[in-house]
Amino acid sequence: MKIGVVGGGLSGFALAYRLAKRGHSVTVVEQAAQPGGLATWQDHGDFEFDRYYHVVLPTDRELIGFIQDLGLGSKLRWATSLTGFFVDRKVYSVSNALEFLRFKPLSLWSKARLAFTILYCSRVSNWQRLESITVEDWLIKLSGRSTYEKLWRPLLLAKLGENYKRVSAVFIWTYIKRMFSARDSSASREQMGHVEGGYKTVFTKLIEEIQGSGGQLMLDTSVHAVSPAGSGEEGIRLETSAGDLDFDKVVFTGPVNVLEKVADPSLVSVENSGSNVEYLGVQCMALITRQPLTPFYVLNVADERIPFTGVIGMSSIVDTAETGGHYLTYLPRYMLSTDALMQQPEEEIQAEFLAGLRLIYPDLSDSDIVSSRVYRAFKVQPLQVLGFSSLIPSTDTNHDSFFVLNTAQFVKNTLNNNEVVRAVDSFLEQHKDVFH
Repeated sequence: MKIGVVGGGLSGFALAYRLAKRGHSVTVVEQAAQPGGLATWQDHGDFEFDRYYHVVLPTDRELIGFIQDLGLGSKLRWATSLTGFFVDRKVYSVSNALEFLRFKPLSLWSKARLAFTILYCSRVSNWQRLESITVEDWLIKLSGRSTYEKLWRPLLLAKLGENYKRVSAVFIWTYIKRMFSARDSSASREQMGHVEGGYKTVFTKLIEEIQGSGGQLMLDTSVHAVSPAGSGEEGIRLETSAGDLDFDKVVFTGPVNVLEKVADPSLVSVENSGSNVEYLGVQCMALITRQPLTPFYVLNVADERIPFTGVIGMSSIVDTAETGGHYLTYLPRYMLSTDALMQQPEEEIQAEFLAGLRLIYPDLSDSDIVSSRVYRAFKVQPLQVLGFSSLIPSTDTNHDSFFVLNTAQFVKNTLNNNEVVRAVDSFLEQHKDVFH
């Protein structure tokens, strides 16, 4: 079968790879000049790095299995990761139970309640009831007001800004549940993994496998319209900037708002277009330095003076041999995609972030900085407000040759690459009679 896949992010490529392995001729059509979406990369000259930070957790079974299927299992690297907090203008390590007990900003009782919150949250399975409780009320109830004001509220402000007041407890539940799974069986260490060379390695292999099976990749190609191929025909036609393309089947993996613009109404109906769904965007500064900034994979920042969410020390788990002997650190700031700050000039963001970084690391000198770049993504994940699941769009395809696969239905999971692979495999299982 000749199959078109619209969208060249991980979901589109994972799907194309699975279909190519089943003997189909697959064409991936991607608007950007480089594939990957949120998993794309930056060429630094002597090495490439992911534009946004990614890790593999030990419980990411679908993603690990996918990496192994690609023949990249030997490229998967694991490291013990450390966690820290910047609070009360001081850096604290909380990477094990003993350090947690010594964590001075919280009383012993507050620590006990915080530990209970994380353990309880990791074991909650009925997420629906959390949709009606604000994250603030839920955390105060579990952790106590003192712990909330000292720790949780600054973290929520850093991650969501004032929007945290409208967010349900599902938000923190999804985050804790995923990160808690990084603990090994002894519950004393955190394990994080990555593919050597980052997602450039993964996509290079995907392209090689798809093209080796007779498929092709069309980059820098916009889809203007999707319609039935013609009267009495079962196929689907893509009208693109490179000309018209006809396929036996088409799978659309782009956002719902794009789907509504380009798809003929005879192909799909969208219930609740998602116009009420607000999205978080991110500004992510990638900093390459000659010296390490932090021993932690994540330094959580609980300080309202600091403009970014945390300090992500990628070189704590990625060997510097992969990054030209230099150290890679990410500084993310999340906000609504409609926030005017998303349009802030890169020079202003860099100056603001570096000033904030020096509040944590005052010894950082300009000579230590090799380069800094700011990347922006406008739709990282939906803002999980109260009753969020009732707001998300649902799509019903009305044509036997047209299918939709996207991340709009992620209501009880953070958007991560393990969930993307899981969604692809679930889609293929659901339509196994079509794509056999």
